[in-house]
Amino acid sequence: MSVLVDIASWICLLAGGSFCVIGTIGINRMPDFFTRMHAASVTDTVGAGLVLIGLMLQAGWTLVTVKLLFMGLLIFFASPTATHALAKAALARGLKPRLHEENS
Repeated sequence: MSVLVDIASWICLLAGGSFCVIGTIGINRMPDFFTRMHAASVTDTVGAGLVLIGLMLQAGWTLVTVKLLFMGLLIFFASPTATHALAKAALARGLKPRLHEENS
């Protein structure tokens, strides 16, 4: 049973880490602020969530798991809220999203 938990944990850790790295590369390739912000928020939430799940599996049923769960909940709620606030502030300052017709 312990081997299965270790394998599942390492799969989550590697998937979360690779998701964050691929997302970072993708952020550099996005054309404007809004698409970069979207990519950053998705990779932050999903990548960190997978890493936290992997760490929870490694920790077992301890107080560390409860702390990791609270960190995951904080990221799950705070990251989309911060992204929304940034987008709203950018729109209020007059930054317009790049539309498909403007690519030429």
